Amino acid sequence: MSNALEGKAALVTGGSRGIGAAVAVRLARDGADVMLTYREDTASADAVAEQIRAMGRRAVVTQADSGDPGAVVAAVNRAAGEFGRLDIVVNNAGAFLLGALEELSLEQFERTVAVNVRAPFVASQAAVRYLPAGGRIITIGSNVAERTVFPGFSLYATSKAALAGMTKALGRELGPRAITVNLVNPGPTDTDANPAHGPDAAAISGLTALGHYADPADIAATVAFLAGPEARYITGATVNVDGGFTI
Repeated sequence: MSNALEGKAALVTGGSRGIGAAVAVRLARDGADVMLTYREDTASADAVAEQIRAMGRRAVVTQADSGDPGAVVAAVNRAAGEFGRLDIVVNNAGAFLLGALEELSLEQFERTVAVNVRAPFVASQAAVRYLPAGGRIITIGSNVAERTVFPGFSLYATSKAALAGMTKALGRELGPRAITVNLVNPGPTDTDANPAHGPDAAAISGLTALGHYADPADIAATVAFLAGPEARYITGATVNVDGGFTI
């Protein structure tokens, strides 16, 4: 285990499975105490917390629907209260709604924007009251914000593309406070929502330069780097961890 994040406290939204779970575990492995939010799967969230505690780190689990701005703010406040500090915020929770343009409802639009755009903004807004110099805000986007090769992604891609502008603007605003803000865009990643052996996996893998899916740990490694001291001069950046999907 690394000690690059020793003494740090982190909040990871949507940390019960997939990329979020991998990020939570990796930050703990590098020394951080971690609070993770989840929407429904209590058992999975508790399992991630147990992995973190087994490393000798503190872990807190809280239920929060990222579509509810009050719940997002409460999660930030609780993380700072539980740990007595907050150094790292990872906006990972996301809504993945696909469909033909003419079939998408206004409710689906509002839900997607609420979770994928409003929640990271609200969490960042709440967190800056606690983040010290050297604080980190890292948001998980998507490769489809830069390259959309299948139909049905108009709503999801729109929401994820908004994060690049948010990241740049927050990076500029918070730079004088030595708080960095960065965006990580994963490519095809082996999760329950998009398994590496699913029915479309071969076609999706073929769109990458490397020819295969990422493991969630690959995304988590990049997040951990951006959260650490060696990334102190990186802000407002979009980092594609996509196996060459967007080249």
